[in-house]
Amino acid sequence: MTHILVIDDEEPIRVLIGQILQSDGHTCLLGDSASQARKLLKDQRFDLILCDIDMPGESGLDFIRYAVSEYPDTAAVMVTGLDDPMTAEAALEIGVYDYIIKPFNRNGVLISVANVLRRRQLEIDNRAYRESLQKMVLERTAALQDSMEKLGKALEGSILTIASIVETRDPYTAGHQQRVADLACAIAKEMGLPDDQIYGIRMGGVIHDLGKISIPAEILSKPGRITEIEFDLIKTHPQAGYDILKTNEFPWPIAQMVLQHHERMNGSGYPVGLSGEGILLESRILGVADVVEAMASHRPYRPALGIDKALKEISSNQGSLYDPEVVEACLNLFKEKKFAFD
Repeated sequence: MTHILVIDDEEPIRVLIGQILQSDGHTCLLGDSASQARKLLKDQRFDLILCDIDMPGESGLDFIRYAVSEYPDTAAVMVTGLDDPMTAEAALEIGVYDYIIKPFNRNGVLISVANVLRRRQLEIDNRAYRESLQKMVLERTAALQDSMEKLGKALEGSILTIASIVETRDPYTAGHQQRVADLACAIAKEMGLPDDQIYGIRMGGVIHDLGKISIPAEILSKPGRITEIEFDLIKTHPQAGYDILKTNEFPWPIAQMVLQHHERMNGSGYPVGLSGEGILLESRILGVADVVEAMASHRPYRPALGIDKALKEISSNQGSLYDPEVVEACLNLFKEKKFAFD
């Protein structure tokens, strides 16, 4: 059973409409003004409002504008003696479903009411379906995000385990990969890269020297200068790291980062001799971070050179060996933002 509110300042009209609707099985309440209608709406839920336009006090249009805003599940039909297209258009624009012109007949009123109630129910059902669908999407998205977070933690744990294995074979560079990752991420953030790309750079940074597990430990920890043959062997570690990682499907190009982190802008790097934009941006960032950290830290074959010499190296070779934008970001971190290795 539907509940309908009929508002008209002319008693004969509202009584007639009420009788027509009640004869068709609807329950009706009658009111003579917008103020009375507002009170009735507060006390009871209605499926439909039939309202006269021209009434003393608050007009029917203003009342319906209020009603459709405050009670969106209640449909509205305007009733008027004015056959005015502009008035009808104004009524439809504020959310009125239909427009009944006086004088009216019984069948016309019932057909209009039936069509409006049918349309109202369809809209309510569609809105409920959309809300249900949205809730389901949000729930599934949350579940997927939770799964991705767990997968990400597991992936990060695996990468950190690999990193620790590398550093156990080369105690002099213990912490090197982590410090390179920290600086590389700070540079990437300074450059305004997105969070996901920065996270990928961190993952690549903590295992960028993975290939050193293929280098004899006595070479990695050798005091004093290394021979040309030994250096050539060390230069194979990017390729060795790439070969280990290339079949793993990471969300980021980690294998390529590892392969390219010793490439240089002018093509003088290794192992491939890539140049310029042919080198991944992530690798260009790791390359600068790697040089700065290595020069600033102690090595078996030399004492630490210090951060000032490291910054002078990348500054003087900006554009030739190192990406200018990456170098500028790195210099700004140390000189303006007081970045320091832990």
